Amino acid sequence: MSISISERLKARIRQLGMSVAEVARAAGVNRTFVYDILRGKSLTPNIEKLTRVAAVALVSPEWLITGKGSLEGETPITEDYDNEFVAIQSVTARPSMGGGALIDVEPSRGRDYHFRRAWIRDRLRASPSMLRVMAVDGDSMTPTLLSGDTVLVDLNQRNPQPPGVFVLHDGMGLVAKRLEYIPMSDPPRLRINSDNTRYSSYECLAEEINIIGRVRWCGREM
Repeated sequence: MSISISERLKARIRQLGMSVAEVARAAGVNRTFVYDILRGKSLTPNIEKLTRVAAVALVSPEWLITGKGSLEGETPITEDYDNEFVAIQSVTARPSMGGGALIDVEPSRGRDYHFRRAWIRDRLRASPSMLRVMAVDGDSMTPTLLSGDTVLVDLNQRNPQPPGVFVLHDGMGLVAKRLEYIPMSDPPRLRINSDNTRYSSYECLAEEINIIGRVRWCGREM
């Protein structure tokens, strides 16, 4: 499917989180000039003005016109943004909610899971390449997580501020637990909690554990 200049500019503005007014003001062009492009009314816009708009959008004029020029960062989604799905790779490790499992967050050759790209980018504000799907075992995080649940882990989020559920390596193995910093601790200490009240919380130095990532989503079969 051919992508128009209108669709490319619209996708780029959306990706940068800018308004039409902000783009027009920064480019020194009339707001109508930008709107006419976005609405498909201007198929061959003034190249000098378009170059200024492209500079604000951090792309080359060639990219706006043909899609083959240069741009800074990731290429924006230009087709069916709300309904496009992206594959997230699964890993062989199964974080335990009890004893530990061996650490392995490299993608396996197993099943890919598909999530709506718009949800990942706009809601999670995450990079698909830094997400992993894992299955969890054990009962220490019930009722939040049940044994066999599938979780989506963001490898970019390794700081338990705010507190939350994380996959971590605690020196014994890979576990899924609720983490929080202990206020005023020096050196910094973490409290590792289980949602199942049958399990006790414990503390450790922050440097003693390796946080793999924050759990952002979970799902289960009924």
